[in-house]
Amino acid sequence: MTDNQVFIFDTTLRDGEQVPGCKLNMDQKVEIARQLERLGVDIIEAGFPVSSPGDFKAVQAVCQAVTDPVVCGLSRAVENDIKVAGEALRFAKRGRIHTGIGTSDSHIRYKLRSDQATILERAVAAVKYARTFVEDVEFYAEDAGRTDNEFLARVLEAVIKAGATVLNIPDTTGYCMPEEYGAKIRYLRENVTGIHKAVLSTHCHNDLGLATANSIAGVLNGARQIECTINGIGERAGNTSLEETVMILRQRPDLGLDTRINTKLIYETSRMVSDRMGMPVQPNKAIVGANAFAHSSGIHQDGVIKRRDTYEIINPLDVGVDHSKIVLTARSGRAAIAYRSKNIGYNLTKDELDLVYARFLEVADAKKEVEDGDLNTIILATTTRTAPAV
Repeated sequence: MTDNQVFIFDTTLRDGEQVPGCKLNMDQKVEIARQLERLGVDIIEAGFPVSSPGDFKAVQAVCQAVTDPVVCGLSRAVENDIKVAGEALRFAKRGRIHTGIGTSDSHIRYKLRSDQATILERAVAAVKYARTFVEDVEFYAEDAGRTDNEFLARVLEAVIKAGATVLNIPDTTGYCMPEEYGAKIRYLRENVTGIHKAVLSTHCHNDLGLATANSIAGVLNGARQIECTINGIGERAGNTSLEETVMILRQRPDLGLDTRINTKLIYETSRMVSDRMGMPVQPNKAIVGANAFAHSSGIHQDGVIKRRDTYEIINPLDVGVDHSKIVLTARSGRAAIAYRSKNIGYNLTKDELDLVYARFLEVADAKKEVEDGDLNTIILATTTRTAPAV
């Protein structure tokens, strides 16, 4: 690992599948896992093995289906959870147990009905036991976003001594502001003895729409793993979006960070996950939404036609989208009409364009969007043109 590499930990098959109505069968999990391997993710969290026999078998199947990524299984800081995760990962070329426990006052007092000293003991015991199955153990401090930094540092220092190789700092409830979350990562880097022996990881939820911003703040302050999902799916409002964080780092080389992701496969992977999970992608979703590279405003259309990067900071080809879309609506101008007319075989003169545009506005006011067939009809009705040969 170089200091500027950020590992991508994809939890689509675990946290992503927790979305109501998004159940995947084993074949679909294996298919997505293989696609994630092609995409270049470093770690695939394949499931929560103790949760059900089906999840156990699916984790085993993913272990046997992929070669390059680390395959990870989730567990609580419970001996049987860890044992079952270890058994599920038996066939992994490189396996990782992801174990942990809540560390915030809220989780300790109300969920776990415990105290800090007991939580510290359970965390250390869980990591030590996990190390009897695998060498790569990731510890998660659940609700770290709302955990007191001093106590969090004590827990992490103890689990590093116990053998943890990755330290997951989840903003479980999506509560943190980016500056706050970045400061927490920085505090841990500066105050945890032995921190150089482990990789700090972000796992941010999107309850306030800040998951991506918090993850980027985390890596800018020293984290070197981002836990994320395709399309940002996950519990409640979702997780950090893989495509967003990857493209932020790729498009901003001044940040000095990057991933191993083959970005040209991002759109294809997004469509696969959306289809298999039956979870539509919102049209305005960054990077992979249907409107991410679509332009309907006349001002924007004119700028993009003259030079793409006037309004597009990402070349759609870089994420596997074949072209930008000039969408004809009542807000479109003459430049867009001329452009789309040329695409269907007509090089209109200025006078012809004026005639077509006048009629186009009438049609566009009556319809939400003017398609190529509509435009062809308008051109034939308002000019002396004949349909181009096919």
